[in-house]
Amino acid sequence: MTKRSDNNTRLYNLLLPLWLLIFIPSWLWLLLIPANYLIDRVVLKWSLGDMEERGLFCRKHTWKICLAGFVSDFIGALILLAAAMLMTGADDNSVIGDAAGGIMMNPFANVLAFIITIAGVVLAAVCIYFADRKILSGAGLTQEQARRSAIRLAVITAPYLYLVPSELLYRGGL
Repeated sequence: MTKRSDNNTRLYNLLLPLWLLIFIPSWLWLLLIPANYLIDRVVLKWSLGDMEERGLFCRKHTWKICLAGFVSDFIGALILLAAAMLMTGADDNSVIGDAAGGIMMNPFANVLAFIITIAGVVLAAVCIYFADRKILSGAGLTQEQARRSAIRLAVITAPYLYLVPSELLYRGGL
């Protein structure tokens, strides 16, 4: 949002979507990284079933899965950011202009924003699946074990945070 005064001074109001704040280095990472690691480890251990030495396997490979998850989440966030930036030039009262605001602040406010945000979540989940499947296959799991574990990791650890309306944070709703 831009405000213009008589002397051509512009003031910009910058509100970041909640999902974008995750990628800005801050104290939040001190909570985020261990939480993601723990979730990845629990899901990986569960997905391995009754495999022998699964605890050792998880200790050895969870950090790779966690890193792949962060990279995948970043890819999904970049797609959302690019879509919102491309649509930002549209008239604010048009469907496309509303979608840009929806992607950034509330994906449930506009059907197009919701579809694009879901696409970002799905893209990140697909990236998680392929990266994790490659990691797990390379770690010695059979193709079927790697596929099954990668699917579970992708579905459970997809970045559903993209769907949380950021406007709740700025309006005091959270």
